[in-house]
Amino acid sequence: MDDQRSADDRALDEALEESFPASDPPANTVQTGIQIRTPVAEPPVIDNRAAHRFELTIEGQTAFLVYQRSGDALTLVHTEVPPPLRHRHLGETLVKGALDQAHAVGLRVIAVCPFVKAYLRRHARQG
Repeated sequence: MDDQRSADDRALDEALEESFPASDPPANTVQTGIQIRTPVAEPPVIDNRAAHRFELTIEGQTAFLVYQRSGDALTLVHTEVPPPLRHRHLGETLVKGALDQAHAVGLRVIAVCPFVKAYLRRHARQG
């Protein structure tokens, strides 16, 4: 039995020597092409009261959320993000900024914009 165990140990040692070091490059290196990016902070959402819209200006272009304010209500009417800025979640950033600012001053929010309605539905389920 001891001879069999010794033979198995020697076979295992040989297998380990053949497979070490691993032939694959480690993950998250230049060789694998995986990039680790640090999130870039977007500028804050600005309330442009003269234009009745919340704005985010990035790379010389402005994404915006048009609103109407009356009494204790803020009606969110239309969200627009220029094509070069799309797929960066800026619409969501605008909606979140508008909601944060509305709640900070105690305004009711009325969603007319389909994008805002979808945002509220998605985030109501998560909360």
